[in-house]
Amino acid sequence: MDLGLAGKVVLITGGSGSIGAHLARAFAAEGASVAITYHRNEDGARQVADDVRRLGGRAITVRYDLTDRACIRAAFDTVAAEWGGVDVLVVNASAIPGTKVEPVAFEDVPVEEWQPSLRADVEGSFHTVQAALPWMKKQGWGRIVFVSANIVQRGATGDEAFVASKMALHGLSRTLATELAPEGILVNVVAPGPTVTRGFLARVPEEFQRQLDGKSPEEVKRILNKGKSAGHISSPGDVAGLVLYFASAVNGNVTGSVVHVAGGK
Repeated sequence: MDLGLAGKVVLITGGSGSIGAHLARAFAAEGASVAITYHRNEDGARQVADDVRRLGGRAITVRYDLTDRACIRAAFDTVAAEWGGVDVLVVNASAIPGTKVEPVAFEDVPVEEWQPSLRADVEGSFHTVQAALPWMKKQGWGRIVFVSANIVQRGATGDEAFVASKMALHGLSRTLATELAPEGILVNVVAPGPTVTRGFLARVPEEFQRQLDGKSPEEVKRILNKGKSAGHISSPGDVAGLVLYFASAVNGNVTGSVVHVAGGK
C-alpha cells in the first residue's frame, strides 16, 4: 500500500534513540525526507542519517534542546531552509525514561526530577508544535504524532514526573485535534508498552542477557513472548507501523486518538 509519504518532510524529535531510529528508517523506506534531531547523541543521530541514506533516502541531523525555545525554532528553520518546511512531526523525545528499577514514594520525588521532566516533555512539546504549525497551515495538510507510553493509563510508582508529562500530551493532542482538523492537520498519540529498546534490554534479568545477545529486536520479542510473534512485549517496528499510518495520507480522518501498542496489556 502506498502511504503517500514520498516527498514528505518528516521531523522526528529524539531521532537517535531506538524507536526514533527505527522511525527514521521506516519513513525513509516510504520515500520521505527525514530530519533526525538529537540533544547530546550527535554520533548516534549521524549513524541513523547514514542508514537513511543507504536506503536511498534524504536525511539531515539537527541539534534539538527541548528546554530551549530558540534552539527549537532554529531547528525548524534549518529544516525549512533545506527542504521548504515540515509535513509530519513526530514528537518522540523525552527528558527521562519511564519505569525506574528502584521506584520511590511520591513524597520522596525530588523537585530536581519533577521540574525538568515537565519542562522538557510538556513545554518542549508546546514549543515544538508551535514551530511546526505555520508550515502545515500554509499548505493545508499536516500530521502530528505524539509518542507517549502505555504506563500512563495505570500509573507507575516512582515515575510520577514521566507519567504526568506523557498524560499531559494526551490532553494536548485531543485539544489540538479539534482545533486543527479544519486546517487539514491530524493529531494522534501512540502509546507503546514494554518495547525492545536499549533501555529496555538494560533492565532484562541477567539470566536472559546471554540468550538475547546479538538478536534483532524482532527475535528478542519472540523470545520474551515465549515464541509468539505477538504478546506483551513489542518491537520498535510495531510502534513504527502505527506511527507511519497516523502520519500518512492513508489516514484521512483519524484524529484525537490514543492507541496503545502493548499486546493487549
